[in-house]
Amino acid sequence: MVQFNDVPVVRQNGYIEVYTAFRNDISPVKVDLVYGTFRMEDGGLYLLPVVKKAENMVVNDTSSHDYLSPIGIEGFKKSTSKLLLGDIEKQWKDGTIFGVQSIGGAGALKIGAEFLSRHMNCKTAYYPDPSYEIHGTVFSFSGFQNMIQYRYLSRETKSIDFEGLCEDISNAPFHSVVLLHACGHNPTGLDLTKEQWRTIAEIMKERKLIPFFDMAYQGMASGDIEEDTWAIRYFYSEGFEFLCAQSFSKMFTMYSPFERIISSSYSNLPNHGARTVFKILSNPELYDEWLSSFKSMVYRIIEIRKAFRKALEEESAPGKWNHITDQKGMFILLGLADSQVEYLRHFHHIYIVDCGRINVTGLNTKNISYVAKAINDTLRKNI
Repeated sequence: MVQFNDVPVVRQNGYIEVYTAFRNDISPVKVDLVYGTFRMEDGGLYLLPVVKKAENMVVNDTSSHDYLSPIGIEGFKKSTSKLLLGDIEKQWKDGTIFGVQSIGGAGALKIGAEFLSRHMNCKTAYYPDPSYEIHGTVFSFSGFQNMIQYRYLSRETKSIDFEGLCEDISNAPFHSVVLLHACGHNPTGLDLTKEQWRTIAEIMKERKLIPFFDMAYQGMASGDIEEDTWAIRYFYSEGFEFLCAQSFSKMFTMYSPFERIISSSYSNLPNHGARTVFKILSNPELYDEWLSSFKSMVYRIIEIRKAFRKALEEESAPGKWNHITDQKGMFILLGLADSQVEYLRHFHHIYIVDCGRINVTGLNTKNISYVAKAINDTLRKNI
């Protein structure tokens, strides 16, 4: 008889492991740079005022807490798909564009991966090196037999290895799935230029590859909601059929199998969050307030990047630090070795994940100098 204790131990999610260590640390100088949640200057989580306003409206409007359809709230799906692609009225009516609601971005990736594996018979998936930790896991647990990372970051120059990227996907078997970060690439913060996106589209069209976009930070890369969707809209204009997992909007090209996949994974969808997003996107006054909030949020990110780079350069920390202000979005990839990351945690109580990625907004005027000094010390000890 097989015993439960015979089951091999699986490594805990790295982010959870590190954040647990942070919470258990009693040091008064500890710094959390792990999760990609937007923080205020005092380190607290930031809740957009417009979201609170919309939540109150949703609560007042709610007369029933009945089950939702497995594929979600129709108005929510349509309004978020419109946010992604612009004017889609005709295509939505025709059924050539549609969305399904999921539980978070990871849920959307899982649904999409299951669909591609079960109903499109896709067995090979390409995703960036480096990429968000969950990407490889989601595809491998969804029936994909071949998981291949394409070159994205040049560790030497801390810039995109575009030549390597093109070479890798040019060698991809026909009908392979290619996961693409639409903007605010996680963890590098490095995004392709429009000309590079055009080249990628040409290669993918020639190789008959299937694009699967991950859109987690729309508006957080450039500060412009529409600018950050440029790549997706370009692929759409070029006639691609593709999937997109968005934090609150999921855009797919097939419909009927999704309900079965969702129903076999979980019974019912969360109602409150989707209705809050729908309320904001469908109310012009709330929508304008939401858009304006991005300006202050992105401004904070840009200013932190400048201050952090300046602090490291004033410390004369080994290496060049221009990549900090060259990158975009919520994350900075420091390019530290695992041993250096561990040293930062153990000796300086600064918590980042093993790949050396930090949440920009975890830095503030109170800790930025301390973090810069700690990184300088770590690099000089060449751990």
